Amino acid sequence: MADDPTTLWDIARLFLKLGTTAFGGPAAHIAMLEREVVARRGWLTEAEFLDHLGASNLIPGPTSTELVLHIGRRRAGWPGLLVAGACFIVPAALMVGVLAWAYVHYGSLPAVAGLSYGVKPVVIAVVLQALWKLGGSAVKSAWLATVAMIALGLSLLGVSPVWVLAAGAVLAAAGTASQLRSRASLLAGFGGRPPAIAVAAAATGVSAGLWPIFLAFAKIGAMVFGGGYVLLVFLRAELVERHPWLTQQQLLDAVAVGQVTPGPVFTTATFLGYLLHGTTGAIAATMGIFLPAFILVAVSAPLILKIRASRTASAMLDGINVASLALMAMVTWQLARSAIMDWITAGLAVASAVLVFRFPRLNSAWLVLGAGALGALRYAFL
Repeated sequence: MADDPTTLWDIARLFLKLGTTAFGGPAAHIAMLEREVVARRGWLTEAEFLDHLGASNLIPGPTSTELVLHIGRRRAGWPGLLVAGACFIVPAALMVGVLAWAYVHYGSLPAVAGLSYGVKPVVIAVVLQALWKLGGSAVKSAWLATVAMIALGLSLLGVSPVWVLAAGAVLAAAGTASQLRSRASLLAGFGGRPPAIAVAAAATGVSAGLWPIFLAFAKIGAMVFGGGYVLLVFLRAELVERHPWLTQQQLLDAVAVGQVTPGPVFTTATFLGYLLHGTTGAIAATMGIFLPAFILVAVSAPLILKIRASRTASAMLDGINVASLALMAMVTWQLARSAIMDWITAGLAVASAVLVFRFPRLNSAWLVLGAGALGALRYAFL
């Protein structure tokens, strides 16, 4: 199937579906992408998928969206990159825009607790199955298994994801070059947490122009490594502290919406842009935060084959791949702690795990939608 032609309609149909149903954040998106493009469609081999995931982790921006862009380009060239990205981003942005409208007009968020209650346990099962499959391809040697454990340990210690990936790359290259005796010194400097940013006082609600909004979010999109929680740090620094445009509560509400809606967590920008300048502000913010990802993937995608042609660079990519899986494992553990809250969520997680491991080609979107409906019904009849 990997050699069969892929039309732009094939690309659009898949990523419109994922943009509408891919709940759970970047780790869940990566798991769902692996199921769709490797297990179900055979568009990529597991090794190719891992290489594109590693390349996505090398650049700033929304990792799962960048992986979508890589897949679109790999299957249908530059038009595929544009179609895949637009189809993955737009459905989520539209949903977030509707929630932003409701927030502005009614002063609070529509109830989303039930949806989140049902979806999160299923997401855990989907991510675990992806980790199991990708780990079999990524961990090619005992040393790479050691690198994965070191990366997981660094993540548990709170080290920035950027440094975890860097450590994975350097350690894997050192192992290939038979320089293991110096690996202790290679870890120097990877132990610090990112600098804390002080909580700012409430913003004054100053209105912002469309061009400043676009530039502010483009700057954030070009700088953020590490996913949704790191995004919050950059958003607070830019929109609460540097520009007194928003309050901290508005920012937290926006991040909550980004977490419980499908598609990229970076559609948080759509919500914030709407608060700042209505519909046109939502469009400006969304375009600003995602534009760097399109540019960076377009520039870096042709380099993947050249990286694999170099022994040292290829080893570094292997290290980034196993470190990426370690970061996914850490995120899954954090999610599980908040998702498994009673016997119902535990049962959903176990049942979903049995289904996805027993039937690897099962479309996980149906599990997500079904669990979301069950969660919503539970909260409706409380």
